[in-house]
Amino acid sequence: MPPEADTNHSEGGAVVQSAAAPQPARLAISLGQYSTAGAKEENQDFHGSLVPEGADLAAKGISLAIADGISTSALGAAAAETAVKSFLTDYLCTSPAWSVQRAAQSVIGATNGWMHAQNAAAGRISDETREAGLICTLSALVLKSRSAHIFHVGDSRVARVNGNSIEPLTEPHRVAMGGGKIALARALGMNRDVKIDYRTVPVEVGDVFILSTDGVHEELPDAAMINLIRQAITLDTAAQAICAAAQGAGSNDNLTVQLVRIESLPDGELEELLDRQDHLSPAPILTAGEVFEGYTVLRRLHASARSHVYLARDEFDDGAVVLKVPSTEHAQDARQLAALQLEEWVMRRLTHQNLLRAAPARGPRRHLYSTAEFVDGQSLIEWIADHPQPDLAKVRDITRQIASGLLAMHRREMIHRDLRPHNVLIDNHSTIKIIDFGSVAVAGVREIAPAAEEDAAYAGTLQYSAPELYRGMPATAQSDLYSLGTIAYQLLTGALPYGSKLPSIVAQSNGRMPRYIPASSLNPDVPEWMDAAIAKAVIPIHASVMKN
Repeated sequence: MPPEADTNHSEGGAVVQSAAAPQPARLAISLGQYSTAGAKEENQDFHGSLVPEGADLAAKGISLAIADGISTSALGAAAAETAVKSFLTDYLCTSPAWSVQRAAQSVIGATNGWMHAQNAAAGRISDETREAGLICTLSALVLKSRSAHIFHVGDSRVARVNGNSIEPLTEPHRVAMGGGKIALARALGMNRDVKIDYRTVPVEVGDVFILSTDGVHEELPDAAMINLIRQAITLDTAAQAICAAAQGAGSNDNLTVQLVRIESLPDGELEELLDRQDHLSPAPILTAGEVFEGYTVLRRLHASARSHVYLARDEFDDGAVVLKVPSTEHAQDARQLAALQLEEWVMRRLTHQNLLRAAPARGPRRHLYSTAEFVDGQSLIEWIADHPQPDLAKVRDITRQIASGLLAMHRREMIHRDLRPHNVLIDNHSTIKIIDFGSVAVAGVREIAPAAEEDAAYAGTLQYSAPELYRGMPATAQSDLYSLGTIAYQLLTGALPYGSKLPSIVAQSNGRMPRYIPASSLNPDVPEWMDAAIAKAVIPIHASVMKN
């Protein structure tokens, strides 16, 4: 269960700290916040923050949000509270594989949809009645790894202290109505869909961010705000002083301020996501008959320069599992060990009949290794050798299952990057399983450790890789579809669409691709529509890699 968000719109604000003391190479902040009704009878502002612990701190980061309900509505306070609480709790519950942008925008969009539906059900969506509904501004800040992610709708503000000035990171969404009247151009609950401003900025230790409602920053000069922050003993007292100064300067609105200072930052390493399990020793090379951490090793399935893979029996339930341990050469390579843990991390967050699953967790481990379900069958490369002329229906079924597994990954912002017949299993019931997630690119992980994707050198066979990958360009979902198209072509023809020497051909021709050889020219049974689909899949998507 996620930790409870600290939310508040009453006098006094709140200071939020993680339950655990800040640790070296961890994201840690100091936080002060204060809210008051000011000159008004009711406080329709709302604010909150959430500081998770352990792996959630790395995967999701620290989130803060501030909202301002419109003053014309008796539901303004309820709208602001709903917006903040929904953002903090629902964002933490999104997939850790998602990027911050996708997760936060999905949550904000869902909250806006719910608020608008409530307004519509009560007849509060016309120009005359809209301002009586659930409508509010929302500005949110997510601190993850070494970046700040800002989301904004309305006229609250997120800003950063920059020397002796304040740098606004958001712009007010307002429109002039004539006669000196100003109205919100964007707000939650106002329309069925909401446009959310988003930006990300790098952060450094000592950076101070300010979240405030318009009753504060429109009345109090930036210089006065900076002085109050520097003079205060704590950020909490600084937030209270800022609100008092804004009211003293003539503000007749509600007043809310959140101040956050970056105290320490992580190293930007993959181990952050894995909750610092690097204190465990790498698992040793195993032998048949050996009992290892509750598993009896039955036989070795595969060995490579990176890892050794074994079939084992789980002593807990006699189930068959696959153990993967690092090779001797990589037993002391921190990045390789983290990548091994990441592979199981990925499997535990994917639930699909065409994707390999992790084996059931059996409590704390004493060594670093990964576990997976055992699939009784053969690799697709072996199946191709056994079926040199498969019928079209079988090819369509295999391709469809692989595509279904890829779609499940792509929906979670994961790119396989190493899709080839060797990494596809087909079991005794003709069910396809995509395996080997050691090269998977995960959007949420890339935000933590940008170098992880670069350092995990592409391990696939280049003949199945989209040309943009071995030319140093980033992998996309289309890169996986290129690999899928190549596999489908091989199933139908026994050959590769551009031959086995494609990487060297592209290198020698300044990135220009040879012409696509229609699959139907090698297999007359291939229908035109199928050939066209494959041709579309294997055309490089980057303009720098073109066909002749």
